[in-house]
Amino acid sequence: MIDQLNEDIKTAMKAKEKEKLAAIRYLKSMLLENQTSKDPKPEMDVAIKHVKKLNDSLESYPVDNPMRDQIQNEIKILEVYMPKQLNEAEVTQLIDDIVSGLGDSPHMGAVMKELTPKIKGTFDGKKASQIVKDKLNS
Repeated sequence: MIDQLNEDIKTAMKAKEKEKLAAIRYLKSMLLENQTSKDPKPEMDVAIKHVKKLNDSLESYPVDNPMRDQIQNEIKILEVYMPKQLNEAEVTQLIDDIVSGLGDSPHMGAVMKELTPKIKGTFDGKKASQIVKDKLNS
């Protein structure tokens, strides 16, 4: 991923895209810092965590705030490096498969334990949790 970031940094510099350049450089610095840590995580996990934090921070800004627009732009720039996002129908199908595989009385914890690694970085965990809750209550 770092090689791709380096290429994208060069491209952004040539095109004088300051916002894109800043976003990519920051992600690259996080990945380099991760590589030198005592317990390095997979690169994709670092990128996913960063974008998740950005998404979570959107809630703290009002809709018309320029900072909110800047964060949304940064998220759009970084989406290129994220895994393909699942839609709600795909996640519902995964949940159905897990529930049918667990037998007679599946419970929330067991379903989420199997589902979470499958959707990590590709679907919002809060939404998935709500879908599981709705499935189990129906």
